[in-house]
Amino acid sequence: MSHTATGTDPAQPPPEDDHAFFGQPRGLMTLSGLEVWERFSFLGMQAILVLFFADQVSDGGLGMDPGTAASVSAAYGTLVYLVSVAGGWLADRILGSYRAVLYGGILIACGHYAMAVPTATMTWVGLGLISAGTGLLKPNVASMVGKLYGTEDDRRDAGFALYYMGINIGAFVGPLVTGWLGEHASWHWGFSAAAFGMTLGLIQYVAGRRHLAGRKHAAEYALAPGPMRRAVLTIMAGIVVVALVATALALAGWLTMDRFVDVLTLVSVIAPVVYFVVMFRSPRVTPEERGRLRPYVVLFLASVVFNFILFQAYSTMILLASTNARAEIFGFHFPASWYASALGAFEVALAPVVAAVWARMGPRQPHAANKIAIGVILGGLSFLLMVLPTSGHADETYKMAAWWIVGSYLLLGLGDILLETSGMSATTKLAPKAFASQTMALWFLSLALANGIQAQVVKLYGEVSNPAYFGVNGAIAVAAGVAVIAAAPWLRRTMHPVH
Repeated sequence: MSHTATGTDPAQPPPEDDHAFFGQPRGLMTLSGLEVWERFSFLGMQAILVLFFADQVSDGGLGMDPGTAASVSAAYGTLVYLVSVAGGWLADRILGSYRAVLYGGILIACGHYAMAVPTATMTWVGLGLISAGTGLLKPNVASMVGKLYGTEDDRRDAGFALYYMGINIGAFVGPLVTGWLGEHASWHWGFSAAAFGMTLGLIQYVAGRRHLAGRKHAAEYALAPGPMRRAVLTIMAGIVVVALVATALALAGWLTMDRFVDVLTLVSVIAPVVYFVVMFRSPRVTPEERGRLRPYVVLFLASVVFNFILFQAYSTMILLASTNARAEIFGFHFPASWYASALGAFEVALAPVVAAVWARMGPRQPHAANKIAIGVILGGLSFLLMVLPTSGHADETYKMAAWWIVGSYLLLGLGDILLETSGMSATTKLAPKAFASQTMALWFLSLALANGIQAQVVKLYGEVSNPAYFGVNGAIAVAAGVAVIAAAPWLRRTMHPVH
């Protein structure tokens, strides 16, 4: 039974909402709609970001070499998901989920508007605002989806699949709009389109707030007034100190871009380790909840491996497409950044099929661990496929058919649906009650770690052969997926009653 209780509780949606959206709670439509526009802006911008970094200064870019452009783009992704830890904590202890998502969306919109200003300084300011805003929005909007369902509600995975379809509608449309504007007008016109999309997302989120579960203003585990004031002051002071120290180090010539990337990678490794230790040792976590955290570590690592591959759809794969793939299908020519839309298109098409299959199978559907393992294997196969068209060439001037990259994105898209929907759904099931939003933030820390590793590995792109680069990375992912399948019996036993 979903959490659409009585009309006497103002924090809960009306009872008639329970099956109002394709058999799902109506609040799912509001949250999915927000994600359509958030992903439109975020992935629309990310589809052109690495090309903007690598483009010549005379053409409006920042003039980075391809390896550096991919590394900096990955570092930005690392920062985005690292901040999600603070976003989850702020929602649990100070803001509440509804306001955390609202304020995060406002910061994201302001960041995209800043990037629309054609100066390098405003680009970095904009990326900082988007990082902060996404850290507030992403872990908490996913947690709000989980609050629409009871733990034993068989609709949960199907609901997350529909939610993820909304994400990928934005992922499909965003690069089409920003890519065309970026390559035909200017990169900053593309960033402007992202800003407009996020603004629309905020409007529909506020308009549909009455359909959301747990939308009360107070945080669910709010700090007492005194500690809350001290926490707010400490956070503000910390932000100021970090900004001053970073500025001083940059002016002194120590904090270079390469070192900044390295620091983010190091933090992305340390942060999840510390966070797991805190949750395992917390007295507010029951022995039963602590037992379910152990298999979650395996799911976390599987997410890292898969997303290491997935995020390169917006870095090395876009760079490969821009230099070594034909930008035409059936005689129609398109910007290289449009390849990123293929990933969203496949996920839009496949998500409802996956949702329908899970709903039809009900309790007979595969265990979450097996879904995640298959997703990781498909991600690895998407890279192994690229070994074929990049092999056997005398030089780097070859042009592969567009279908190779499209086929790779097909495998990656199906794997993404299986892993992310099951992973986010399992996270909301396995989360200790006292760390609800923060455990979802921990899932996003797996994305930070994936980006942190990517920020280092992509430096090899262009230094080693393309077959070696894609082949080795793909083989590692396939091996990781097989390992999760081997561990499935233990995972089913330790995650019980979660399935």
